Amino acid sequence: MKPLEIPTTDIIRAAETLWNYHRLGAPPQPSDAILVFGSNDLRVAEHAAALFHRNLAPWLLFSGARGRMTEHWKVTEAEAMAQVARSLKVPADRILIENEATNTGQNIQFARQTLTRNNIAIHRAIVVQKPYMERRTIAALDVQWPDATFTASSPPLTLAEYCTGDLTYQLVIDAMVGDFQRIIDYHHLGFSSKQPIPEPVMEASRFLIAKGHTSQLP
Repeated sequence: MKPLEIPTTDIIRAAETLWNYHRLGAPPQPSDAILVFGSNDLRVAEHAAALFHRNLAPWLLFSGARGRMTEHWKVTEAEAMAQVARSLKVPADRILIENEATNTGQNIQFARQTLTRNNIAIHRAIVVQKPYMERRTIAALDVQWPDATFTASSPPLTLAEYCTGDLTYQLVIDAMVGDFQRIIDYHHLGFSSKQPIPEPVMEASRFLIAKGHTSQLP
């Protein structure tokens, strides 16, 4: 495996500013279901299974087709994550799979439809995501699923701990910059709620863009 390339100190500092902004850090509350939106990182599924085993919700729903980073997978993201959950002793009859969504909006729409088809009412839910997608996901749910209360949760990892294997610093920083821009753009398009953006966070994004972290910009 190719050694992990460590960015310069100033890039790491700016990236950690974005990382801490994206993560909301809210403790998960007892809920009606745990919703897991599509991911190329199966640690998300492991975290969701751990929440299930803490008896925080009776249902675990995985949503996601294949995306840019998972088009080579033999199964959809939802199916791969469900396999992880089953391997961690989550009962198969507590797992729901939605394997057609290709973006966050569809994750929300199709997850809601799947729950309705199974006669599962949601008033409060935990939504499990990659750490740097917590804020954007909650902002989307504010607008697109306003009649329920959601808490975001993600694997409890630092940026350095998260960037391992195929998830290089370059890939993760590019993704964080792209998701930060989507927080801004999607609010203006009416897809998500307005999020406060402290000036140091905006400066960090501009700095990382200037350093070439642009591959995931919308």
